[in-house]
Amino acid sequence: MFKEQLKSLIIKAKGMKDSQLVLKNANIINVFTGEIIEGDVAIDNGRIVGIGQYHGEKEIDLKGKYLSPGFIDSHVHIESSMSSPSQFAKVILPRGVTTIIADPHEIANVKGIEGIRYIIDDSKNTPLDVRIMLPSCVPATDFENSGSILEAEDLEELLDEETIIGLGEMMNYPGVISGNDKVLDKLTLFKDKVIDGHGPMIKEKDLNAYIVAGIKTEHECSTVEEVLDRIRLGMYVLIREGSAAKDLRNIIKAVNKDNLRRFLFCTDDRHPEDLINEGSIDFNIKLAISLGIDPVDAIIMATLNPSECYGLKGKGAIAPGYIADLVVIDNLKDFNIINVFKNGNLVAENNKALFESKIYLPESMTRSVKIKDVKIEDIQIPMKTNRANIIGVIEDSLVTEKVVKEVSIDNGYFKFSNEDILKMVVIERHFATGNIGAGLIENFKLKDGAIGSTIGHDSHNMIVVGDNDEDILTTINELKNIGGGLTIVSKGEVIKSLPLEIGGIMTSRPIEETNAILKEMIKLSHERLNINKNIDPFMTLAFMALPVIPKVKLTDMGLFDVEKFDFIKVYNED
Repeated sequence: MFKEQLKSLIIKAKGMKDSQLVLKNANIINVFTGEIIEGDVAIDNGRIVGIGQYHGEKEIDLKGKYLSPGFIDSHVHIESSMSSPSQFAKVILPRGVTTIIADPHEIANVKGIEGIRYIIDDSKNTPLDVRIMLPSCVPATDFENSGSILEAEDLEELLDEETIIGLGEMMNYPGVISGNDKVLDKLTLFKDKVIDGHGPMIKEKDLNAYIVAGIKTEHECSTVEEVLDRIRLGMYVLIREGSAAKDLRNIIKAVNKDNLRRFLFCTDDRHPEDLINEGSIDFNIKLAISLGIDPVDAIIMATLNPSECYGLKGKGAIAPGYIADLVVIDNLKDFNIINVFKNGNLVAENNKALFESKIYLPESMTRSVKIKDVKIEDIQIPMKTNRANIIGVIEDSLVTEKVVKEVSIDNGYFKFSNEDILKMVVIERHFATGNIGAGLIENFKLKDGAIGSTIGHDSHNMIVVGDNDEDILTTINELKNIGGGLTIVSKGEVIKSLPLEIGGIMTSRPIEETNAILKEMIKLSHERLNINKNIDPFMTLAFMALPVIPKVKLTDMGLFDVEKFDFIKVYNED
């Protein structure tokens, strides 16, 4: 069978027989030489068979428009879009992204292997090519309770899946450097595959140790110095432009013609509004061009480089034998995407998907919120002094301040006052253990209500913040009733909710609908509850339980001082 197909491709490459499709009169972007070549591209059975002058059973005249290889997002968490893979595909394929390297560690923290299989299976319902890096750190830390624990033996059962290409971001860099046995078991399991890094603070000999362990990439660089340290030692650097972390402007300065081939683009975490309004990797490319990067070089970083880094055979270039994942662009300044071809099939035109995806929602992925009944006494904060350790929200940052202030006390417990000091609770919601962490937060500026979410990186426990216990309880119950998601409560009334039925972090509804509800909820949060207008309330809330980002965070196990790397009391005795 293969021999006959090969013979047919050779005949069509020689022009002795018409190909199925020919894209004529294109300005072809050659990522091997950096040239732009005028010509036709012949396509047959999803493959490029030739470049030159060809005739086809079907011909499309591009009239001098630019033809690029399909873009590759080298590191992305689909879950951050709050959408299923099939819905995610409908918004990024029209943006020219034909392949993604996905790390499903968010859903894995909720549903374990079952969650990873869901991502794999639902991805098959879409033309988007989804390659999977298996999560390396589930749970991310020992300072919170997640829905799953994945060791090397758990990951091994998925290695035969053809979409699995490596091990996801190794956040446990202390475990790598110290030679922790369980970490080494994972590194050993993936010794012949790509292993992603996550170690922005590592330097000098520790960085050598991290790399010699098999770590190949880094997407957490925020300075030119960090970038150069890593590419000098042979790493690939993924230039990230996400919704929360925006690093491209800072580190694009490190790119030059000599080191260009060590850089890739990624989005990491991109939220619905940004995906719809700005795009995906196409936004990285446009931003890089606006900052002085040659357009063809920017395209090389979005195509050939990730293909070679991750071993994606037949991707990342326009050449004979390569897969026909192609993007038609009007010009290299405005960079408007006209058409997108996947395996030689037209899948998007003028920013609209030309395919439908059936909804795939196994019952096992729903009803993920399991909590015990919570009463007011369960969320009280005991105080031995009137001085409190408070989480201080910093605008436009995932980092928080450790604030020490005097607060009101009643019968040995924290008492709400008119000051901007709110109560925050984190409730373990995977196994109904009854674990509840309660703390205080300021600069959220919420009044007359509460908001809550079951999106809480990385363990995705329930997080609620409010200025009175009654509304906090109402919010907790609403999140349980809707099966997880986001909600706003004021004066005992549920104002608006966004159900996220897939593990409490994603939904199968269209991303445009999700975005519309989310925008309305953000507006209501600012207008009805007077939340700080300089923060995205739900995005901010999602990172308040992440005990790996300084300085103070709250998990279901209690208040955590990241700098001390230990739990502390809410009351301050210093």
